[in-house]
Amino acid sequence: MSLPSNQGSAAPASSPTDLSKKGWFIKFLNIVERLGNLLPHPITLFAMFCLAVILISGVAGYFELSVVDPRPEGAAGRSPDGLIHVISLMNGEGLRMIVSNLVTNFTGFTPLGTVLVALLGVGIADRSGMLSAAMRLLVIGASKRLVTVVVVFAGIVSNTASELGYVVLIPMAAMIFHSLGRHPLAGLAAAFAGVSGGYSANLLLGTVDPLLSGITEAAAQMIDPDYIVGPEVNWYFMFASTFLVSIMGAVVTEKIVEPNLGKYNPEDAAIDLSAQQMETVTPEEKRALKLAGLAALAVTVVIAALVVPEGAPLRNQTTGDVSGSPFLKGIVAFIFIGFAIPGLVYGKVIGVFKKDKDIIDAMSENMSSMGMYIVLVFFASQFVAFFKWTNLGAVMAVAGADALSAIGLTGPLVFVLFIAMCGIINLSLGSASAQWAVTAPIFVPMLMLIGYAPETIQAAYRIGDSVTNLITPMMSYFGLILAVACRYKKDLGIGTLIATMLPYTLVFFVGWVSFFFIWVFALGLPVGPGAATYYTP
Repeated sequence: MSLPSNQGSAAPASSPTDLSKKGWFIKFLNIVERLGNLLPHPITLFAMFCLAVILISGVAGYFELSVVDPRPEGAAGRSPDGLIHVISLMNGEGLRMIVSNLVTNFTGFTPLGTVLVALLGVGIADRSGMLSAAMRLLVIGASKRLVTVVVVFAGIVSNTASELGYVVLIPMAAMIFHSLGRHPLAGLAAAFAGVSGGYSANLLLGTVDPLLSGITEAAAQMIDPDYIVGPEVNWYFMFASTFLVSIMGAVVTEKIVEPNLGKYNPEDAAIDLSAQQMETVTPEEKRALKLAGLAALAVTVVIAALVVPEGAPLRNQTTGDVSGSPFLKGIVAFIFIGFAIPGLVYGKVIGVFKKDKDIIDAMSENMSSMGMYIVLVFFASQFVAFFKWTNLGAVMAVAGADALSAIGLTGPLVFVLFIAMCGIINLSLGSASAQWAVTAPIFVPMLMLIGYAPETIQAAYRIGDSVTNLITPMMSYFGLILAVACRYKKDLGIGTLIATMLPYTLVFFVGWVSFFFIWVFALGLPVGPGAATYYTP
């Protein structure tokens, strides 16, 4: 699907009239945008954080800052005097640690390898055209009555292939709504709500799962050195959240956003709308999708045979359970296989993969887009390691947990504040991995100390990280969305787009947080396979 030529151009600023119409919240969000623009690049930010940790550890070490270690006597990592001391990196020993571990900090950073391996499989499925064809078939084939909920749902599941939802689905949704006589910006908003507002939800495990779980595991090990957090630990909750967000997104679109947009005037468009054409799914693509679906089914059957029966080779050989099994520990390998094999079948049938070099090129092209992420991981991994070595994270976590206990805020209500805080931080630091790498080393240990499991904490974070994606210009694809919107309303500004998406953020926050409380605390359901709700040392 072709994109408008102005998508790479700078986003037009909101006019004063636009701001006055939309009220105080647009003015507030524009202040957030300006403040966000003052922040350095996330990579630079992590480099600065590394230097800050070194300096702060030196000062705190000089004054011998310490807190009482809450772990029981004899626990792994507990010092003989029962205190957690800040370790200074501003000395010879600190310099030796930094220099000798610089490479291993990077190569041993858990999210790096797991994300890259998963993306190799996703790359095959994406470059073969399978994911794009499946999305087009899902959305274009939807009935008029269900088209809104299908668009939102397709946006959520598109997150398994990074930019696919932004590049393919959002422009297509606007075209579909226009072809049905509905406002095209309502279609764009619905797709944007699914792709970005429902970012963490999905039916399948995707690349974001190992990315976040690796950071969570490193943070949890500040309190419990043996704690393991697998990529699958939020799957149950995120699977169910997919349907919740789809319904909420459809209701907001049809009951709030579309009526507020009013009747569409084609004269507002910056392009000739009659020239727009949607790429339908060809018979050959449908045949390839059927065969790819059969391949996916075959893969599922083989994996089930290796996991489900009692005594199966991929079960935990000690306990016989699925919990703690090689299957769950190696889930990234199955994400790779689950995308790669159907993608190979589709590519072969459609003629995209004619020889082995085509498959290698597909994986290589996907890896080439990860350059920025790899550089980010280098600095983020150093920050996480420095934070752990100095004990600053543990000291801050203990102090924070003591403060929460002192004011009596240790019950489930603490998660409302935590999710809201994550959403606010997301307004200025849009990357899920960058934000979690900064906040996890503080808040995971802190909330563990007042009794909550890392898996539950991570699930709560994912809500906050998702719901404000829709209203922050710091989100990497915000300019792209604005450019697509300007095709249908040539004078549309940032303020108008943010005001259009704000109802989704508010409804998603209230609805998703309520669902989290019902799921976790009212029903006592685990957020994922083998995931605990409460942490017991």
